Amino acid sequence: MKRELKIFTALVSIFVVAYALPLNNPKIQQAIQEAFRLLQWYARNHTLTCVVPALFIAGAIITFLSQNSVMRYLGPNANMPLAYAVASISGCVLAVCSCSVLPMFAGIYNLGAGLGPATAFLYSGPAINVLAIFLSARVLGFSIGAGRFVGAVVFSVVIGLLMAAVFRKGEQVKAKAAMQMPEPEKPRRSISKTAIFLALMILFLVFSDWYNPGNVTVKAANGGEFKAVVIHETKDAIRFQLEQDLGENKPGDKITLPKTEIAEMQEQKTWVITIHHIRWYLAGLCGLAVLIMAWRWFERNELREWMHNTWDFAKLLVPLLFGGVFIVGFVSMLLPEKQVAQWVGDNSLRSNLVASVIGAFWYFATLTEIPITQALMRLGMHKGPVLALLLAGPALSLPNILVIRQVMGNAKTTVFIVLVVVMSTIVGMFFGAFF
Repeated sequence: MKRELKIFTALVSIFVVAYALPLNNPKIQQAIQEAFRLLQWYARNHTLTCVVPALFIAGAIITFLSQNSVMRYLGPNANMPLAYAVASISGCVLAVCSCSVLPMFAGIYNLGAGLGPATAFLYSGPAINVLAIFLSARVLGFSIGAGRFVGAVVFSVVIGLLMAAVFRKGEQVKAKAAMQMPEPEKPRRSISKTAIFLALMILFLVFSDWYNPGNVTVKAANGGEFKAVVIHETKDAIRFQLEQDLGENKPGDKITLPKTEIAEMQEQKTWVITIHHIRWYLAGLCGLAVLIMAWRWFERNELREWMHNTWDFAKLLVPLLFGGVFIVGFVSMLLPEKQVAQWVGDNSLRSNLVASVIGAFWYFATLTEIPITQALMRLGMHKGPVLALLLAGPALSLPNILVIRQVMGNAKTTVFIVLVVVMSTIVGMFFGAFF
């Protein structure tokens, strides 16, 4: 009955929007176009390189990683300092976005990982992103980069501990159930083989989704030239955020150019871009090794089970991610950055809370939170709300929330969101007061 009510509510919501949406309104037309632009960017540049490999990893975790191993290191009866250290440090190792972390989080949580370590991993995976932190320090200032790193590491542990404390009764039940579990069967292969297999799959994901900071010099077909950051690219156009004046547009403004009007784009040469250009060779080597291991180490029935579990995760996660990205793209056109900047121009409780809420529900394409935040700072955003947004943003977004709710349920998801927003607000206020 509950499931049928959800389906009915979704159908009614779609009907009401389709029935009442004022399609002749220019703002609504732009919002619809922007929603499809963002969705196309997500499909073309993020789904195959990020979401799909992560789904295969999640399926492999469920299929090949023994429940006993997960319970030993991340379960409710595990050594807590070790469990939280493994969960929080994984962010530095993975260096992937939240969409990649979600399937892996679902995998370890479904295998019985404790709520505290699992949510610490959920936050730390995208938040302790080494490249994003270095770019934050270079573009937004050392104090913000350092604050983002320290805040993200501390947040991952504190949020995990608070989640475990709030839902301790459920964790106690899980711990008792773990104590009563029968002795695990002897594994079909050594844990080292499984670990190497999963590590190479994760390396494939890291390289295939290797970030491009997007700093370019654009030479237009009409002879003009300007510096900008690529926000997202669709089939026919590229959306830029300007780094210099261009006609009536100022630094921080966003423009969309058809590809036919772009003669050339020169990238800023860095080691990150160098790896970006050879990422498919590196990912290909990892993928080839994974295929050879799968052929040599695993039985056919295990491989079939792996594909089945991967497909189950895909059915669960992909529609929610696509739907969330579409909604964020639609709403983003209705909230101009100048208006947002007016809400976060000081270090008040309201400004930091607004920044935290925006960060928690907005979807930032990988690394684009940095140029977007830079533009808001130029429009007057205070440093306190800047850090609040950067701490709340990476681990949460509307697409992520929809997925987390499906995995953990309404109560745990609500508490997780509240903890992220409240802690980001408080830290932002303290940071803004001192810097």
